[in-house]
Amino acid sequence: MRGALPRFKGVLDARQLIALARRDDVESRIVERRGTRRNTAHGPFARIQSKARDWTLLVSGVNLHHAGADALLRRFSFIPQARLDDVMVSYATPGGGVGPHVDSYDVFLLQGAGRRRWTIARAGKKQVYTAHPGDLLYLPPGWRHDGVALDACFSYSIAAFLDWLHERGLPDASFSDPALAPASRPGRIPAQMLGFASRTLARIRWSRRDVADFLGEYLSLPKAHLVFRGRPKARRMAGAMVHLDLKTQLLYSGTRFFINGEAVTVPGRAAAVLRHLADERCASGDELARARLGRLLSDWQRRGYVSVERQ
Repeated sequence: MRGALPRFKGVLDARQLIALARRDDVESRIVERRGTRRNTAHGPFARIQSKARDWTLLVSGVNLHHAGADALLRRFSFIPQARLDDVMVSYATPGGGVGPHVDSYDVFLLQGAGRRRWTIARAGKKQVYTAHPGDLLYLPPGWRHDGVALDACFSYSIAAFLDWLHERGLPDASFSDPALAPASRPGRIPAQMLGFASRTLARIRWSRRDVADFLGEYLSLPKAHLVFRGRPKARRMAGAMVHLDLKTQLLYSGTRFFINGEAVTVPGRAAAVLRHLADERCASGDELARARLGRLLSDWQRRGYVSVERQ
């Protein structure tokens, strides 16, 4: 789509992208081409020296750390949020690229500053496009593609996928929604996706506890590259407010609680207090202490899941 975002110049520069790649809570990699071979190194990087040619820096999940990238992701809200993954940003010098490859999910490739030549192949047919700033290239799953930088350039990759069933031993559970209409309510899980998941999961024997644990642990699980910064010594909660960390997801089902992919059962009155923390993302330290949750919250504080702030 030529000129899909005609005034798009990108949301961050090379300096900002390099700063993200140096962080240990950000997923990044550098790909260098040497002749017909490519060498890949994974971050975090203590020091990054850009090469004049054949060099690419890729940073995933930029929308988790940069408001402009998150705003860019939300421009794709015609796709249900349940199908959107993240924004990956690549910066490449002339000749740079990751090489020909195939993705198992839908990808939108938005060109930032500079130009990139894309070679697309499917069913023996090949097409070549040169993307200029603001151009958008859509690739369905299974299309072989190879992007090579013609200038120092930025590319923004917006991925839409559903592969958790594959990770759980169902490689033939291939989801597709070719008749998907633009979403008017992007936060709603599409009926087609629910139907697909229902039919697929029906092939597995589940107890109600299995279902609760699966949903709670899966839905609260943070991305693998996120890092929680804990405290070696927990702060006292008395007279303070306890807040969930921005990266923390706390969910519950009855007296069963799920925090960042882990499960814990909390009985009686304590469960009601903890449900309040999950719903409001903050709670009184005094209230949590009276519910005898001090030891649990201290552990979460040391692990960086919550913070204690004086009023």
